[in-house]
Amino acid sequence: MKTILVIDAQGGGIGRQLITAVRKEIPEVKILAVGTNTTAVTAMLKAGADEAATGENAVRVACRKADVIVGPLGIVIADAMLGEITPAMAAAVGQSDAAKILIPFRSCDNVIVGVKDLSTAALIQEAVREIITALQ
Repeated sequence: MKTILVIDAQGGGIGRQLITAVRKEIPEVKILAVGTNTTAVTAMLKAGADEAATGENAVRVACRKADVIVGPLGIVIADAMLGEITPAMAAAVGQSDAAKILIPFRSCDNVIVGVKDLSTAALIQEAVREIITALQ
């Protein structure tokens, strides 16, 4: 069974939406949620994550187990998400052999030139399509 790792911070709203969309489109996958705090983890568990954990070491361990890692762009940028992403977390994501699906939200002063400014719902749906492609 393939494992999708969803990483989120702050309130876990993006992670919650991702997990809800993945559950709907790819119900057979295992979803592992890792949050930088308990609020994020709680939101992702309520959305249907199979397992969840909190903190830097959980990110490091989960990145070694995942087939696909998905989350906001900030998960690969040290000190992003108001400082909740530590350098070790960003490195763990970046060094993982998993496919990475990064959602380019225009927050935390990270802008990718040439990327359309889409709604959150559109970005989530595009991420799910990329996850499906990565799992094939």
